[in-house]
Amino acid sequence: MSAGGKILGRLTRVKQTGPARWIASCPTGAHPHGDRSRGLSIREADDRVLIYCHAGCGAVDVVEALGLTLGDLYERPLCAGALGATHPAIPARDLLEILDHEINVSVLLLNDVVQRRRVNELQIQRLIQAAARIGKARDMANPAKATRHAA
Repeated sequence: MSAGGKILGRLTRVKQTGPARWIASCPTGAHPHGDRSRGLSIREADDRVLIYCHAGCGAVDVVEALGLTLGDLYERPLCAGALGATHPAIPARDLLEILDHEINVSVLLLNDVVQRRRVNELQIQRLIQAAARIGKARDMANPAKATRHAA
């Protein structure tokens, strides 16, 4: 099954908008009443699937809601040794996008703490999740040092 088929088969309200282009409902829980507007754009490009939620959900959140990983967006995942130990399984550009999103989440939540605004348990859990995702991206960028950070 192609990467696009794997993604499309798990989405709801899928509608093709052009060659190798679709829209669907975003599967994350971030939409209070569900995504009724088909706010998720999907496009097959070369050997990968590009996804974009117009409401601002991150790609990581979308694929996790589908029970997948970012690696599932690629037709052929990189083998651990295919390009050498210094190359991550996810392209650097994608890692930077993940880091950018998670750092923004962290800054917003930490700003609430600094301003002594009320922070609820859900926000604390999201901050913990952001820290874990940042650590995972760091480890993917440098697998040789990942075991040092695991301890």
